Amino acid sequence: MRIALFITCFNDTLFPATGRAVVTLLERLGCVVEFPQEQTCCGQMHFNTGYRRECVPLVRRFSEVFADYDAVVSPSGSCTAMVREHHGRVAQEAGDARLSAAVRDTPPVYELSEFLVDVLGVTDVGAYFPHRVTYHPTCHSLRALGVGDRPLALLRAVRGIDLVELPAADQCCGFGGTFALKNADTSVAMCADKVRHVLDTGAEVLCAGDNSCLMHIGGALSRLRAGVRTLHLAEILASTEDSPAPNGAHSPAASTPPLPAPRHHPEGPLTTGRTGTP
Repeated sequence: MRIALFITCFNDTLFPATGRAVVTLLERLGCVVEFPQEQTCCGQMHFNTGYRRECVPLVRRFSEVFADYDAVVSPSGSCTAMVREHHGRVAQEAGDARLSAAVRDTPPVYELSEFLVDVLGVTDVGAYFPHRVTYHPTCHSLRALGVGDRPLALLRAVRGIDLVELPAADQCCGFGGTFALKNADTSVAMCADKVRHVLDTGAEVLCAGDNSCLMHIGGALSRLRAGVRTLHLAEILASTEDSPAPNGAHSPAASTPPLPAPRHHPEGPLTTGRTGTP
């Protein structure tokens, strides 16, 4: 199976380690993964703010760039939902029959956990991550894609992990892309609720399938000096004893001591580039 990585512009710009983790993980599972360098934005930001005509060239480019692959995999429920739910609508509203046909012929686009569980048929990917983790199901993955418990099934199979349930997990974190800019007060209040629930778990690491939400929540955690790190699902699943996640998993023989309790870290938050601006 010839697989293309759709990294998304957000990950490519701010969190490239997530894309590398996806490639590491899929290649470990026997997949051939390619990264088409001609890919650009999926158009979600434009679509969500009402600039639908401006989406047309982005939809056309996506269909052209990924046309020759068997499947497209992305570490983002948000952008995957945009492609699957709205690219056809953009083409239809533009009255472009050729583009509509190209969208229909585009290979299936999967969010990472969907591809692992539904296509590869695996939940145990050979990961090792001996830390206390809680999982936030992002809105697009939960409501638009309906990934359900696929990410949790993958996390439960990780060796050494202490996976704890996040209270009110299905509540939005308040990011929502441009929503956080246009409705800042509401967004901050929603994020405060999410952070409170994260802290209640006593987790060392907050995991999700979208770095956009992790950046939003992580920024608040950083400002509180909570000591809770954020890490994309792909990076936990790519972590092994021989190749642990950065600043995360340690093999039993490692001399590095375990991470301190999240609420009592004497030097403030542990940062991995995912916690936003302090």
